[in-house]
Amino acid sequence: MEKPYIDSNTSLPEITVKAVVLGALLSVVLSAANAYFGLFAGLTVSASIPAAVISMALLKVFKNSNILENNLVQTAASAGESLAAGVIFTIPALVIMGYWEEFNYFETMAIALCGGVLGILFTIPLRRALIVEENLKFPEGVATAEVLKTGEEGGKSVKYLVWGSVIGAIFKLADSTLNLWSGLFEKATLIGQKFYGYFSLNLSPALVAVGYIVGLNIAFLVFLGGVITWWIGMPIYIGSNGFEVVAAELVELGKFTSVGDVNADNIGGALWSAKMRYLGVGAMVVGGLWALMSLANSLGTAFKAGVQAFKAGGTSIKDQIRTEMDTPMSWVLIGIGALVVPIFLIYLSAINDVTVTITMTLIMVVAGFLFAAVAGYMAGLVGSSNNPISGVTIATILFASILLLTLMGTGNELAGAAGAILIGAVVCCAAAIAGDNMQDLKAGHILGATPYKQQIMQVVGVVAGALVIPIILNILLIGNGIGAPTPEQPDSLAAPQATLMMSVAQGIFSGGLPWNIIYVGAGIAIAIIIIDQYLKSKGSGFRMPVLAVAVGLYLPFELDSSIFVGGVLAYFLTKATKGNKNIERGNNAGLLLASGLITGEALMGILGAGLTVGIMKSGGDPNSMKILQEASSWPGLIIFCAIIYFIYKSVIKVSKEEE
Repeated sequence: MEKPYIDSNTSLPEITVKAVVLGALLSVVLSAANAYFGLFAGLTVSASIPAAVISMALLKVFKNSNILENNLVQTAASAGESLAAGVIFTIPALVIMGYWEEFNYFETMAIALCGGVLGILFTIPLRRALIVEENLKFPEGVATAEVLKTGEEGGKSVKYLVWGSVIGAIFKLADSTLNLWSGLFEKATLIGQKFYGYFSLNLSPALVAVGYIVGLNIAFLVFLGGVITWWIGMPIYIGSNGFEVVAAELVELGKFTSVGDVNADNIGGALWSAKMRYLGVGAMVVGGLWALMSLANSLGTAFKAGVQAFKAGGTSIKDQIRTEMDTPMSWVLIGIGALVVPIFLIYLSAINDVTVTITMTLIMVVAGFLFAAVAGYMAGLVGSSNNPISGVTIATILFASILLLTLMGTGNELAGAAGAILIGAVVCCAAAIAGDNMQDLKAGHILGATPYKQQIMQVVGVVAGALVIPIILNILLIGNGIGAPTPEQPDSLAAPQATLMMSVAQGIFSGGLPWNIIYVGAGIAIAIIIIDQYLKSKGSGFRMPVLAVAVGLYLPFELDSSIFVGGVLAYFLTKATKGNKNIERGNNAGLLLASGLITGEALMGILGAGLTVGIMKSGGDPNSMKILQEASSWPGLIIFCAIIYFIYKSVIKVSKEEE
């Protein structure tokens, strides 16, 4: 076993006042940024490395800071960022479906807090099994530990994060708030009422940054999903049925008032919204089930280890070496029991049936622990940014919807669908936190941190994030809108994942799901899995994880294409920097620039929404900040390309510099 960076016999200050305050503040900032970006793009990325760099830079101001204290700050910060993913993938569905008119502060905060802390508690008995005994890769945890080890670079490298944040914020201000250009480059054509062609590109540097961070392999698979939906599935559907028939279908579904309103420019978006996105639903369900099946043996081992740890109650902290001191199992069990109570009460207020509520709570506890184990194990294999949270959550909501329909019967569709979403929300928060926190615990294991102190700071990050997320969501709901665009809010945040969860839950209760398209999506997923297994048998460096394709099948094409641009940028930079003197520092600079673009754009988006809310409450026109009412996309496209070039040249320059 590799010796930790700080020996177990050495004791350094870890939980300090400044660590708690900085960790909580960074958790708030990163959770807000991730909440906005997840609602916009349907994807989130891990913030552990940017949090570590910010932590190092800030702690340099103080005397006597140390690497373990740095590690605890980033642990709390990344916990808040992960919690946001769990919340925005599910809870906005309650508003979009009309069950809530706004994000009820107490319920939203309680679901986020209870789900997040459960994710921490569920992973405590798994820590030793997955990190020490299984010795999984945990790529982001290892990378975070390496960044912290080279802490003397923190003050220098933070400038790339700042540059990225400033660029992202200015671009978002000019694009969305001032409307100096259109943020969407889009072209569509219809030939002979049969052939449909389409291309779009979202001019968001933050989406390029996502593609850069996940790399070409994943970015290509997301794009492939978009190609299947928009370049293959949609033309086949229009071509086989004919434009007039499809237009009449869309009118019947309420997408248009008359067939005359349908044209090449708008038929694609309407058909995607009404039918074709359900290819992604079928693929995600299959992908989630495949994740469980493919990890059955490994998860069985981890599950048994966790159960044995629960039964044994753990050894006393004082009997363990410092680097193996987990939170005692007795505390874990008490915590789980205490958190189940408020969750039960929230479920009861939604369903108003004690028997059904008890069933919901049991499903949540079992699914939460199971999927926390799945998320923890998958984080060890592929990293938390590539974790199949969407797949396991949609599988949970599908199962919960079917069970609730059986128990409740028809006639109460809205409450039943909301109940399934509430189950999925707690499970999603737990799974999102579990994957990211296992990465942090891996970093701590390498550095020689004290596990129970990291687990305490994870709770600090979750609490800080949970307290602020409902406020952010309400600001975005009023200022931007969440869900389908309306005449009053034409640029609303699409919330792709939450809309997906809502569609499944409502479809089970109403019987309105387009099952034929879902079955086709499931078939596509099976084909992708077969191809991936073939690639695995050949030892190929290129793999095809099915959930990456499933996400692409479901997302609007404009997001798929922008993410792909980022993946291509990462590929060319890898080739261009190969053999350079300081390639690792160049890679870190690129990662921090990309993370800054995401953070800056997201925070400016929240600020813009806040300004809109303020103007509306004072009786002003929310469009008064827009300089141009009808803007072209060409200026934005030119600046978009210039930012990509800037990232490319910056990484090349840093990678060539001497140490």
